[in-house]
Amino acid sequence: MTSTVELPIWLFVLILLFAIVTAASHLLFPSVRWFFRRRMERVVSRVNERLERPIEPFKLAQRHDMIQQLIYQPDVTRAVAEHAAEEGIPDAVAFEAAKRYAREIVPSFSATMYFGVAIRIARFLSRAFYRVRLTHVDEAALDAIPQDSTVVYVMNHKSNMDYVLVTYLAARRSALSYAVGEWARVWPLSRLIRAMGAYFIRRKSRNDLYRKVLAAYVRLATQAGVAQAMFPEGRLSLDGGPQDPKLGLLKYITDAYQPDGRDVVFVPVAINYDRVLEDRILLQAAANGGKGFRARISVIVGFFFKQILFRLRGKIHRFGNATVRFGEPVSLTAFSADCTQDVAKPLGVELIRRINAVVPILPVPLMALVFEGVAMPLSRSDVDDRFGALLSSLPDDRARFMRDAPQEAIEGALRTLVGRKVLVEGDGAFSVNPDQSDILRFYANSIRHLIV
Repeated sequence: MTSTVELPIWLFVLILLFAIVTAASHLLFPSVRWFFRRRMERVVSRVNERLERPIEPFKLAQRHDMIQQLIYQPDVTRAVAEHAAEEGIPDAVAFEAAKRYAREIVPSFSATMYFGVAIRIARFLSRAFYRVRLTHVDEAALDAIPQDSTVVYVMNHKSNMDYVLVTYLAARRSALSYAVGEWARVWPLSRLIRAMGAYFIRRKSRNDLYRKVLAAYVRLATQAGVAQAMFPEGRLSLDGGPQDPKLGLLKYITDAYQPDGRDVVFVPVAINYDRVLEDRILLQAAANGGKGFRARISVIVGFFFKQILFRLRGKIHRFGNATVRFGEPVSLTAFSADCTQDVAKPLGVELIRRINAVVPILPVPLMALVFEGVAMPLSRSDVDDRFGALLSSLPDDRARFMRDAPQEAIEGALRTLVGRKVLVEGDGAFSVNPDQSDILRFYANSIRHLIV
């Protein structure tokens, strides 16, 4: 018992490291976790005092606990057994696959990250790139949504800036949980997005087990009252115009709905831009049959850093207006009461209709309609007359900021389109650059359905 034991240095160091890790995991780490947990609770308490819809406890649950709750849902365990039988693999292997999908989907929400970092970044980027306008909000309709309802913001998908813009504009209402695609599963972006409460989805997955796990998560979040934001169109518009609804996430929500349970209220949100940052990338993808976006991450990062440098140097380089309008909310309880078939498809059609009805009308899209199909150059007076005629044909409650300052709107639109070489200016007249006519059509498509 008292004899000396000799050990190699490397083995002694290894044993010492194991001892330190074990002591820390049993003594130090729980205290550290308790400290940060208490701090987070205080942050959440302060944030909830100013939010119209407080953060739900489900969103604040420990990620490990949420994953465990998800994979032991009855429909998920049945899907695990079915997957094992179909693939001829042990149940344990199928269960590990389900757990892997759950870890991939479940977010790790941080109130400090969302309200302390993400909101500030969203506000900075939105204001740095655009003149942000919130042109129509029916406050009475939004305030009338019962507090015990789950609110789902449904939006048209124009740009990846949509996430940033709506996060900024909805900051005083609630913390939104987005469904984001594979593009965001890149470190360290994935860690930031997950901390903001977003969950990752594989948009084209045909794996039944994966879809069951995803459906179970959406059901749990919806039944728990988590405020969500989704794009029923499914992907970015490649031609700038409205798209038909995709029913994936929407069907998960409607399938989980119970008439005697929590109501789900969908709030239509329409977004439009004087310049979509990815417009040429989207048009190239459309030319390729919609098979991908050929944009190098280095180019995107370089673009953002260049714009930030402009801002820091006082050389503000905005891209015109970015505008949001809210439509009339839709209660799932009321809508399903009048529906005798599967509610997902007619609901998707109705939501898209309400979104498209309130799409903001902006100077550049309206100017694009002025020049679309025009073969001869237009003088400035001709441009003013055509632009004014389109503006006067709109309902009185639309494009009010342009009605108040029409010359400013015309000047801004011409400056943007000439600066991007979409229009060519010469001898006091403006003509369309034939090589850029697709850009003109892209912006005209965003409001074409609204012009009488």
